[in-house]
Amino acid sequence: MFERILYPTDFSDVSKKAMGYVKQLKDAGAKEVTVLHVIDERSLTGSVHEVFIDFMAVENELRKIADEECGKLVAQFLEKGLNAKFRIEKGIPFLEILKVSKEEKSSIIVIGSHGKSNIEEMLLGSVSEAVIRKADQPVLVVKR
Repeated sequence: MFERILYPTDFSDVSKKAMGYVKQLKDAGAKEVTVLHVIDERSLTGSVHEVFIDFMAVENELRKIADEECGKLVAQFLEKGLNAKFRIEKGIPFLEILKVSKEEKSSIIVIGSHGKSNIEEMLLGSVSEAVIRKADQPVLVVKR
């Protein structure tokens, strides 16, 4: 039923918890996992009031870190017997998640309820809420 999983991650604790659910879906027939990390383009723009920042260097460093972390996650999924790959995209996170889900023909999205930038009092993170509202396929949201 859920053969192709999209697993968006920001490497937060709750997204790591969601990884356990992805692994459990193998027993329910999952065959393939795409690990997705989105570099939020809104964090890479400056204003005239900021001191000069080399945003390209910041993006390159974020990509390097994401590449290493995604590689580790893929290795864990491969160990579990799932075909796995990763993608690193730049854009607005929920839009990129929805775009990649269509491109990869995902049958389910497994996402953490809150990301790194979460405000503690919010009931649901803004990215996961937008994905739930707009996704064409089922979304499994993992609480913290």
